[in-house]
Amino acid sequence: MDVFRWMLWASLLATPGFAQAPDQRWSFRVFLDEKPIGSHVFTLRDLGAVRELKSQANFAVKFLMLTAYRYEHTAIEQWRGGCLVSMDASTDDDGTKLAVSTQQEGSNLMVVANGIRTPLSGCVKSFAYWNPEILGADRLLNAQTGQWEAVIIEAQGRDTFPNAQGQRVSAKRYRIVGPKQPIVLWYDDANRWIGLESNVGKGRKLTYRLQ
Repeated sequence: MDVFRWMLWASLLATPGFAQAPDQRWSFRVFLDEKPIGSHVFTLRDLGAVRELKSQANFAVKFLMLTAYRYEHTAIEQWRGGCLVSMDASTDDDGTKLAVSTQQEGSNLMVVANGIRTPLSGCVKSFAYWNPEILGADRLLNAQTGQWEAVIIEAQGRDTFPNAQGQRVSAKRYRIVGPKQPIVLWYDDANRWIGLESNVGKGRKLTYRLQ
């Protein structure tokens, strides 16, 4: 009887609707002016009706063996049909604490950022670089500040981008204009996100390279 039950359970797992897709993971090494400062890891789970994305960043900038700047960020987002349906994010920006969460209220997505409530209508998308569907958006929700930012996203043709091992790979390049500092993204031919670059003030450059 136990063998029969095991065979029945195995057949159910192999049936569409019962099998769970494996997690997808993007693990980036993060550099400031080509010096490694930490990591940012994204894990995407298929939960059936929704997809859940967990994002964890941890940066530390050293100067003369001391930590001159530290950044930590964690966010959990849920997506349905290409639209964001929930977010719970917290950030420690070198001692400045920020929090953003969302909840559905009727047809709106209510964004709560540091005590301020803002209703958003329509299909809301965040700065979810892992999701190439955002490349057609004209507004994106900032998971750190809760701001609903107007953006222009430009396709810039093919380019090469160094991976975490320093090897240059061919990729498609896009530029997001609208945030305080423009962001450049690279995707491979399978539309998998492989890199990011942005100026962060005072001429300094932040770079993500996929491991």
